[in-house]
Order: sequence, then C-alpha cells, then structure tokens
Amino acid sequence: MKTEYVLCIKNEGYAASLEAFKIYRTAPAIAGDHARGMTRIIDESGEDYLYPSKYFIPNPVKDQVGKILAGKFRSAARQKIAA
Repeated sequence: MKTEYVLCIKNEGYAASLEAFKIYRTAPAIAGDHARGMTRIIDESGEDYLYPSKYFIPNPVKDQVGKILAGKFRSAARQKIAA
C-alpha cells in the first residue's frame, strides 16, 4: 500500500492537536470515514485520529519526497519505542 500524505490547511476546533500548514501521513480509512467526510491522520506518537477531510489537501508531495518523509516517520517511531 502506498503511503499517502495531506497538507493541513485549517485546524479550527483542533488547535491543540492539529497544526495548520503541516504535512501529515494518513492512515487507511475505516468503513464510513469518507462517507462522514473524515480523514484518518497519524500523529507524531504513531496513533491515528479522525479530522474533517476539508481541513486537508491530499497528496501535496511528490513520490520522492513522500519516500523521504515515510523514512523519517519510521525512524521517529522506532526512537519513541526504544525510549
């Protein structure tokens, strides 16, 4: 499965947990997510949370940049687990 990324363009109501103009990795949708207009985002802890899809622009990065970002997420997750 290809890793997908989104650019957050709005964080109204989620300022404590969602940073505007930050690129986030998405998690696979669970039945009903898209129908409800929600996108599943993976945060720095590795957990996924639902946010309104209208708060994001999908696929803001090219494949090469996406691969670099995916490596950074995996590295950060391994460091957090090792701590």
